[in-house]
Amino acid sequence: MSNAEVVHLHDDTSSIVIALQGSSLPVVAHWGRTLGDIGPEALRASARAVEWPIPNNAPDVPVTLALLPDAGAGYAGRPGLRGHRGGEHFAPALAVTSFSGEDGSIFRYVASDEAAELTVTGTVELLPSGMVRVRHVVRNDGSTPYALEGLETALPIPSHATELLDFTGRWSRERAPQRQTLNYGSWVRESRHGRTGHDATIGLLAGTPGFSFRHGEVWAVHVAWSGNHVTYAENLPDGSPVLGGGELLLPGEITLAPGEEYESPWLYAAYSAEGVDGISAAFHRHLRERSSRPRPVVLNTWEAVYFDHDLARLTSLADTAAAMGVERFVLDDGWFRHRRDDTAGLGDWYVDETVWPDGLTPLIKHVRSLGMEFGLWFEPEMVNPDSDLYRAHPDWALGPRPGVLPPPSRNQQVLNIAHPEAYAHILDRVSSVLADNDIAFVKWDHNRDLISSRVHDQTAAFYRLLDDLRLRHPHVEIESCSSGGGRIDLGVLSRTDRVWTSDCNDALERQLIQRWTGVFLPPELMGAHVGPTKSHTTGRVHDLSFRVATALFGHFGIEWDINSTTEEERAGLRAAIEYYKDVRSLVHTGTVVRSDHPDPAAWVHGIVAADRSEALFCYAQLTTSVQTKPRRVRLPGLDPARTYRLSFDAPAGRPRLTQRDPASWDPLELPGSALSEAGVQLPVLEPEQALLMRLR
Repeated sequence: MSNAEVVHLHDDTSSIVIALQGSSLPVVAHWGRTLGDIGPEALRASARAVEWPIPNNAPDVPVTLALLPDAGAGYAGRPGLRGHRGGEHFAPALAVTSFSGEDGSIFRYVASDEAAELTVTGTVELLPSGMVRVRHVVRNDGSTPYALEGLETALPIPSHATELLDFTGRWSRERAPQRQTLNYGSWVRESRHGRTGHDATIGLLAGTPGFSFRHGEVWAVHVAWSGNHVTYAENLPDGSPVLGGGELLLPGEITLAPGEEYESPWLYAAYSAEGVDGISAAFHRHLRERSSRPRPVVLNTWEAVYFDHDLARLTSLADTAAAMGVERFVLDDGWFRHRRDDTAGLGDWYVDETVWPDGLTPLIKHVRSLGMEFGLWFEPEMVNPDSDLYRAHPDWALGPRPGVLPPPSRNQQVLNIAHPEAYAHILDRVSSVLADNDIAFVKWDHNRDLISSRVHDQTAAFYRLLDDLRLRHPHVEIESCSSGGGRIDLGVLSRTDRVWTSDCNDALERQLIQRWTGVFLPPELMGAHVGPTKSHTTGRVHDLSFRVATALFGHFGIEWDINSTTEEERAGLRAAIEYYKDVRSLVHTGTVVRSDHPDPAAWVHGIVAADRSEALFCYAQLTTSVQTKPRRVRLPGLDPARTYRLSFDAPAGRPRLTQRDPASWDPLELPGSALSEAGVQLPVLEPEQALLMRLR
């Protein structure tokens, strides 16, 4: 690459070096630890230093991994551009025609193949958060259709990144981690659910052996798309390992007409020299770039009343909620026509006159008079066959082909909102309900997978629907809920204000779900509610103190019939809400840190203020520990030169212990260096208990 043009995008923590040799597609010569402010000659030298050799029995020129992996140039791995024109031009010979670098943070290039009649435009951005994002656009320059099968970006990682971490799961047990060695071959994670998916990996991480929350080099990628998608790692014997991904296109889903373009979703990428916490810091900074007011305390009515919508019962629930300090009252499923259970009514977005003869106004006025906001549940992308909408427009249901429907799921089908008339109808109905009522918040649900060849169009229409509603109702906040955590990605989060992390409110399950969702999402975007004493989804029974300590590290709320609670429980909830209001500015702006605690039976995590003046930590005893005496707990992220006053807080009651009560719960005063390195010895907790530690 002696004559290579080299572009360097960098900040204080990471660099991405992009090299162009002649007309070949751009190659990432380095992505990782920052190289600092080095000059052009040093950059060219660094690009030459990593140039691929020419081994025996190989092409006579180096075959490199491009940003868009190039089968036409001989790359034997997963091609970045896949498609054909009438069975030909499946491996176009793309040549760069122009490129530019802007302000050290943006790189763009254009490449084309005149014979294949295709033009590709690529963009690489280094964001203020420290993340990199990449996307490509392909245009059909020909006079005949071009069948597109895939457009995916790849980024190289060094050969010493030999371990992978990704996630799987199911409904109410989302984002379970799995680790493995990055061997030769491909590790491909596809989601074909028509939504992000409960079992989809929220991201793919590669790192040095044994990387952890606080240690090791880590590289991560995330596909910002809410439909079918693919994320992969590939390690070829004749190349360097890579991470990549993009939209997963079904056969025949995208055919570009002459002059038509397809734009891939953004592939977000982050590098950390200090473990997984560094990846989190970059993603959290990016998602926090938008302004946000303090997250209000929520009461959601679902696990309180289910479909039993009775004005007197709901106004009484609102009275109790307001007295506790709740700030947002959300009426869940069951308010619209024919919706007495989950078998009917989806699509009929009119207030049910048989239940609400005076509309929602009496309840909303009562809620607002108590000083709370009002929120409402919708599921606009779905339809019940037992609904007026389906009876009038059965052709609006989305199936694998016209006139054929997939098996029902949760008694419902998907409404084809890419159909112009269906789109206009849903936009009008949802917008009318919002315009006619004082609504500040929408819980937007999506309760089944799509079985269709038109997932791309449906996802694009969903995005457009959210955008149009935002224009009409800019004051309304929207939550992405998809039978819990089935649609969580940066595509939907660019249009919504929080996610419903999981339909499972079991605090033990939530400790794990929130831990791994939080690798990519900051706490304030994760809905976290205190559920009933006995969990709706698992049947477990937990103390209020454990449920509160779990929900505090998210967007705090309650999903419980609080009118059935005891006076002691109500007092505990009032204290918990007061405590949340006191710490939410810290939790929702501070740096998330996790301790690499040696005991797998326990989990230690916290939030440290940006200026490190205060922090909140949680020690959660998940199961019974093998050790009789628990390991000392180290609290990372503190200023080693400052002295902190540590108090053991218990807003909803002290955790239960398996030892005699400590002689004193009095505060401690220790330097940050001692807390971070030597740690503190905590009492022995019973399983499924948690201890809060506040540091100032």
